Formats: sequence, structure tokens, C-alpha cells
Amino acid sequence: MGISDFDGENIAIQDTPFGYTMSVIGGKWKMIILYLLAAKQPVRFNEMQRQIGAITYKVLSAQLKELEADGLVTRKEFPQIPPKVEYSLTSKAQTILPVLEQLCEWGEKNR
Repeated sequence: MGISDFDGENIAIQDTPFGYTMSVIGGKWKMIILYLLAAKQPVRFNEMQRQIGAITYKVLSAQLKELEADGLVTRKEFPQIPPKVEYSLTSKAQTILPVLEQLCEWGEKNR
């Protein structure tokens, strides 16, 4: 079901493929997290927080847990002190990278 197929009367937007996609990548931080991981991975939690800047520990942690639950991010823990955790994109997340590239191209053209 594409945009032209949606009439808004027979189906709720959250039940469309677009609604599903937005539930997985929507919000203020998820696309930024995916962008950072696409550019460089694996990335440690503190490094990611530093690169994003204005995100709190609690919010970054929650967003990463949601992305992990949706199958877009993997979390690898290393048994050491202090704890070391790295995040990477899954193969499912790799399939959205062309869309991220298109968004970058749109931003370049329309800046």
C-alpha cells in the first residue's frame, strides 16, 4: 500500500506500512542514532551520546532499547570493568540505509 492507495477512510494510518515504519523509526532521535551507526559501527554508548550532544543518558538508553526490540540494533556487552557495550546495525537496519541516503540527498538539494 503506497501513498496513492491511502484514502483515510477504510484503514487507520497506524495500520499501513507507513504507520509501521514510523512506529519503528519515528521520533526525535532514532533516525539520528541509525545515521551515526550507518556512518561508523560499532559505536560505544558514551561515544554515541557525545556525538549526538543534546540527548540524555536515559533517553538514549530508551531509544536504543526500542531499536533493539524492533530488530534494528544489536547490543554487544563485554565482560570487563568498567562495562563496555557496543551497538551495531542489524541486517534489517541495513535495508533502510538507501532511504537514509535519499534523505541526505534531499537535504543537500533543498537546504
